[in-house]
Order: sequence, then C-alpha cells, then structure tokens
Amino acid sequence: MNNLQPIAFDGIEIDKPIIIAGPCSAETEEQVLSTARELASYGIKIYRAGIWKPRTKPGGFEGVGEVGLEWLKKVKEETGMKVSTEVANRAHVEAALAAGVDMLWIGARTSANPFAMQEIADAIGEISPDTPVLVKNPVNPDLELWIGALERLHNAGVTHLGAIHRGFTAYGKHLYRNMPQWHIPAELRRRIPNLPIIIDPSHIGGKRELVAPLAQQAFDMGFDGLIVESHCNPDCAWSDKTQQVSPDVLNFILNTISLRNDKCTTENITLLRQEIDRLDNDLLEVLNKRMRVCREIGQYKKEHNMQVLQTGRFDSIIQSRVKLANEMGMSTEFMRTVLMAIHEESVRQQLEIFNKR
Repeated sequence: MNNLQPIAFDGIEIDKPIIIAGPCSAETEEQVLSTARELASYGIKIYRAGIWKPRTKPGGFEGVGEVGLEWLKKVKEETGMKVSTEVANRAHVEAALAAGVDMLWIGARTSANPFAMQEIADAIGEISPDTPVLVKNPVNPDLELWIGALERLHNAGVTHLGAIHRGFTAYGKHLYRNMPQWHIPAELRRRIPNLPIIIDPSHIGGKRELVAPLAQQAFDMGFDGLIVESHCNPDCAWSDKTQQVSPDVLNFILNTISLRNDKCTTENITLLRQEIDRLDNDLLEVLNKRMRVCREIGQYKKEHNMQVLQTGRFDSIIQSRVKLANEMGMSTEFMRTVLMAIHEESVRQQLEIFNKR
C-alpha cells in the first residue's frame, strides 16, 4: 500500500493531530446538535456519531438508523464540521454516502469478517473511493486480519485510509476494557509507515478517567490522532456512558496533553543506540548458549524416556525470575511474556531432538 494518500476532505489534507469527537450513539436530534455545537465551539473539526450500533446480544439499543443521518446533515449545515459514522454493510455505505457523510469508519467486529469487508470495500470503491475510511482493529489481536481489511479497501480503489487502534478483547477483569497491546499498532506502523493511526482511548479504557492518560500515551508513542466519545450529558447516554466525556472535559484534556517533537534530531542519542545494539548482540549470544543447554537436556530426556514438558520446573522458573525482574524495575507482564517466548522455543528445540531418528 505504498500509494496511500493523506486523509483529506475535498483534496485538503487534515492537519495533525487528527481529533474526531462525538457521542457513541446518535440518540436524539437535540442530543446530536447540542453535542456538536459544544464541540465546534472548542475547535473540533470532525464529528462522530454511531447511527447503526452493533450489539453483542439482541434487545439493546442498536442505533436510531437512517433518521440519524438527517441529524448529521444538520450538524454540517449549522457548525461546518465534517461528519463521520460507522458502517457495517453495503446498505449502510449507500445510505451514509447519499446523506453526505464525509468519513466512514469500520468497527472491530466488522473488520474481523473478510466477507463483510469485501462488500464494504466494493461499495465504497464503486460509489466514492475518495471518501476517507478508518478501520478499527479486529477484536482479537490479529495484525494480519487488520492489514487484510485495509488491503481489501485499498484494492477496491480507496486510498485515503487510516487505522483506529481501539484495543483487544481479553478474558477476565483488567484495568482496561480492551487491552492496548501497543506493540501491535507499533508493528502496523513499521509495516505500513505512511498509514495514519488514530487511537480510541474511550474503547481502550472503558472509563472516562482513563481517556486522558491513554491519549497522552498515544501521542508519546507518535500516533496521529484521537477518536474520542464525547456526549453533552455522558451520565445519561444510551450506550457506553462510563467511557464518554463531556465536550468541556474533552477540551480540558486536549489542552493539557503534551505533543512530542517528531522533527528533533536523534544525533545526540547515537552513542546510546550503539550501546543498545551491543547489548542486543550480547542477549542473542546468551540466548544461544541457553538453547544449547536446552538441547543437551532434550537429548538426556530422550535417552531416559522422559517427557519434554516439566511444568513444575517451569512454574518455579516463572516465579523466581518474575520476582527478580520486579526487583530490577521490570513489570510482571513483560517478564512473563519474555519467559513464555523462551520456554516455547526451548520446547520446540527439544521436540526436534525427540523427532530425530
């Protein structure tokens, strides 16, 4: 996707950072317009509102439908803001574009469905390929699926593309509603450097008090903007009320965020980077020695008819190494991830020993 174009409206590129804000759902005409007026007064240029709302279970509020598109028209006419909404099938695309919606986004459930993505890509490509389209990451942490969704749009002729990182579903209770797993959007940036990546702190955090720190973290990491859920009366919102902020709170957050300088030279940290390179080489040498010992252990297990997996031993390693890592200032999650990767490679190499005739 080397020929991606910057996100633009009517040929005019959007300034960075890109800020998109508005309610999770369009609920009433009054709510949509009231929120839009407040956001516009604070300088927000792109308004978002869900017209069709996918729900895990039937019976919940699934959006007002096409009548909400008329309210978005009034937002454009009254405030001059550009408007955006989520689409999940061809009918949504046709209705939204016919109503003059300026930007579309594709949700996490839809981006995981190649059939739905192809239908949407074909519809946008046929009707209005210059419309900017943002693609949320699939609910599961599958980078290839995310890239595949973007490629379907690109292959259909849509070149004003962007990605939305909204976090990944995780089982159990966590600080975040959806785990950030920042290494995945970071890898997306490495793979497609010219693709704008916008962060959704509302869906990652799931709580309005997490919007500000997540937004700051997004800019600290060099991402291109935010899509934030903002409602004129968040506590009365019909959907996702705990993660929405009022327009005045959003304005406060945006005015307190520090934007990082991406033009500053890195010449002064060249020596430190060279030290990192040296340490990485040392790490590889140590890992190679460790794997050599693991292969010797594998040979011993094979000769003595022992099984490869020794779960008690691995549990002991995890506990002792994690404790030591914590004392050194490293997180439990990081150390567990490293040890699991090392363990998986050790098992793989021992199985190779077992499979040799």
